[in-house]
Amino acid sequence: MSNQESIFPFPQKPVYSSVFKPILAIISVILIMLAVICGLMMVSLSLCWPEDNIYRLLLGLVEDFFNPFAWIKVPTVAHSYQLLLPTVILLISTQLIIFLSPRPQVWSRLVIISITLAITLRYLLWRILETLNLSTPLNGFFSLLLLGVEMMVLSISIIQLVLVLTTKDRRKEADFYSQAVINKQYLPTVDILIPTYNEPAFILKRTIIGCQALNYPHKNIYILDDTQRSEIYELAEKLNCHYLTREDRKNAKAGNLNHALKQTQGELVVVFDADFIPCQNFLERTVGWFQNPKIALVQTPQSFYNADPIAHNLGLENIVTPDEELFYRHIQPAKDGVGSPVCAGTSFIVRRKALEEVGYFNIESISEDYFTGIAISAKGYEVIYLNEKLSAGLSAESLSAYLLQRLRWARGTLQAFFIKANPLKIAGLTLPQRLAHLEGILFWFSPLARLFSLLIPLLYTFGYIVPLNITINETIYIFLPYMMLQLATYHWLNSRSRSIVFSEVLSMIICVPTSLTVLHVLWKPFDKGFQVTPKGIARQNYQYNWHLSYPLLFFLTITLISIFFNLHHHNYQESPLNFGLILAIYNVVIIMTALVALLEAPLTLETEYQVLESPVKLITESDIIIQGNLKKLSEIGAEINLREPIYSENLLLDILGEDLRLSAHLVNLEKRGKIWQAALKFQPLTLSEQRKLITFLFCRPQRWQPKNTAGELQSLWLLIISFCRGISLIWRAFLNEKTAL
Repeated sequence: MSNQESIFPFPQKPVYSSVFKPILAIISVILIMLAVICGLMMVSLSLCWPEDNIYRLLLGLVEDFFNPFAWIKVPTVAHSYQLLLPTVILLISTQLIIFLSPRPQVWSRLVIISITLAITLRYLLWRILETLNLSTPLNGFFSLLLLGVEMMVLSISIIQLVLVLTTKDRRKEADFYSQAVINKQYLPTVDILIPTYNEPAFILKRTIIGCQALNYPHKNIYILDDTQRSEIYELAEKLNCHYLTREDRKNAKAGNLNHALKQTQGELVVVFDADFIPCQNFLERTVGWFQNPKIALVQTPQSFYNADPIAHNLGLENIVTPDEELFYRHIQPAKDGVGSPVCAGTSFIVRRKALEEVGYFNIESISEDYFTGIAISAKGYEVIYLNEKLSAGLSAESLSAYLLQRLRWARGTLQAFFIKANPLKIAGLTLPQRLAHLEGILFWFSPLARLFSLLIPLLYTFGYIVPLNITINETIYIFLPYMMLQLATYHWLNSRSRSIVFSEVLSMIICVPTSLTVLHVLWKPFDKGFQVTPKGIARQNYQYNWHLSYPLLFFLTITLISIFFNLHHHNYQESPLNFGLILAIYNVVIIMTALVALLEAPLTLETEYQVLESPVKLITESDIIIQGNLKKLSEIGAEINLREPIYSENLLLDILGEDLRLSAHLVNLEKRGKIWQAALKFQPLTLSEQRKLITFLFCRPQRWQPKNTAGELQSLWLLIISFCRGISLIWRAFLNEKTAL
């Protein structure tokens, strides 16, 4: 390895470069923020200035610039619509930047974030200086409580914005480091560990075959079966990989991994969850990094070959990206910029020496991956994030499984307050690293904010409590620019990985159980152990998730009652802005959409088809060849578009350029327009054919490309369509059940 250490071009930058760039970025952000505030004040003064005197206008601007109260002063105007001018200017400016830079670049990201920080600062000043209602002790208590909740949420947002300025793209570095592996100049031994608990054999089979298809010579594959199942042992024997088990299940996944580490010797260790299938170039793109002795762990994104439960239930599988995309495409690269990406438990590779130095995988918390990465960073090693989709696994197949997974993550992360590997206290981390980890910890308190937003309309109506002291003009002039800026830039800033609209629906579904879990962890942090996310679930029919619906139905009922009382008792002469009513209506809309999303759609995972286009030819028993295009493929069959009909039932499917020929039976043929659609079912496959098919389906390099989710307006429209569709399905199910009775 010493022969390789002298060729690294990336760490060999001048010392002043690493210092000068952050200073320049900070100065640029401050200047842009000041320019935005100055521009807004210019707009304010121009709206209400009585004289056509540019000198006095500029003098007034200079006088007010150093007075924070003037930043949030609402100008006196003849018509309220004039107060929309700041919002219009901000939207035009940001959309122009997005038009010039469709993908976030260094300059465009810096400008958008600076504008956002300036508007956020203005909003915070307004909230603190102008909106508190301290007229009575009760009003004062809830007004300050609401401000505190907002401050927590805004702190998360501000930290994220600052971190995003440091976002790293390591693909060029990966290109450089991978050359030594591709050219066989650097080939350390690699142990691939696949821990399993209760996953079905067909899921494990895909993962094992994917690992065996990796383009790398010195690798050993180990199945770590924590349930001692005979079918998994037989699968390991059949596929010719190592099988390890243990007598007890102490310390769950961490204990399983640590048990295997003591029986293996590879210089590098790769961990894949039982459902994660690597692409063939996974090791080619990751092993080379370890030529650099400072690097101890390389994390790659979690991608998924099935839709997340929200998208599946709403019928938007190919439109809405999984919730995790926001984390892996937006948050992780930002955390990587300050050296604190999260080790996510799967699809990562780590140096064995570094694991040994920290005592193997952390057993203090159920989030063994997260705290192991922190411990490695604290030892002075680099933990890096390579934003390339090099593997794919199963997303949670139901909202209950999704929630179980999230609650485990919440418990594990918040256990940081009670263990030695607390990233806020452990020695060896830098201040930016601690700040990045603080953002991740605070994130799990955001469901409490959502829960509190459900209570505010009830306080307005039933408690006669007014936590906000605001006017319509202030809302238009201060709040509206802040909110519209979020809606206009959020989708672009996170690389089009997520929209606010769908995030709101998801947060509503999980806010009550997550809030209860957060409070429980703070009271009893180690009360519950590791709970495995169920995988391989199948549903033949629509099922409604009543368990998750109960708290939503409760809040829906009581909020509708509050709206009725509010409409009849609110004094509009005394308070023209009925904030409680506005928030109540918004909550009702989101709750009703969330309730529709709880209708779990049918799911058949083992036979799930992947959208996959490729030229093919069908060969009949009489050797007639028909050209076609593959549209969908699974492990049991295929869907193909043809220009002409086919009359033979027994066929040979040849996927061109892939050395893959499969015997199939024609089960359906339909004409749609000018295209004939053929549905094929494969004959029983040999092991060799199964390997080729799984490799083609899941393992080809660049198989999993980033997908863009819909923007805010399109997401809103799609949500309306899905809501109507869901209501129709629920109504039909109700009528059928009533008829049966």
